Amino acid sequence: MVFQALLVPRLLHAYHQNMAPDRQTPSISETKISYRLATAEDAPRLIAMINAAFSIEEFLEGTRTDEARLAATMEKGSILMAEDEAGNLLGSVYFELRGRRGYLGMLAVDPAQQGRGLARRLVEAAEAQLRTAGCDEVEIVVLNMRPELVPIYQRFGFVVEGTTEFTPSRTLKPGVECYGIIMVKKLVPSQA
Repeated sequence: MVFQALLVPRLLHAYHQNMAPDRQTPSISETKISYRLATAEDAPRLIAMINAAFSIEEFLEGTRTDEARLAATMEKGSILMAEDEAGNLLGSVYFELRGRRGYLGMLAVDPAQQGRGLARRLVEAAEAQLRTAGCDEVEIVVLNMRPELVPIYQRFGFVVEGTTEFTPSRTLKPGVECYGIIMVKKLVPSQA
């Protein structure tokens, strides 16, 4: 728990200094957003935005994704993109069908758009995709090194189910112990 005492104040400071929404910026509910599945042509924009969004993960070496890792991810599942009316990439989320339980991961919001409710909207849009595919629940895995994310996902309706081993696609910095926190949410059938 020592890492939480050291990490959380630093993250809150970073949020207030760098990511707090500008009071003059319209809320995301006032912005027309369209959602679509990513294609290979979207890779350069996705890589740049995802790496910017995950740059806070200083406990890992290197970037969150690259061309090869993103291509492998897109072969296993799909990436849902959120764009504004001008076609600017605002955020994305990975989703995968795993039987009746869907999986969400790599939720990324452009740092300039963070704090405006877009993460929730992306999760809801991905949940709709999973629900349509027949899933009745969805799972995410949050890293213990990102304790600020657990209450956010709890506000989205997820509950902690347990923990799992973390097998990173990039090297952990020396001395870092990391595991995944499994969170699950029941998907209520949509009211068509």
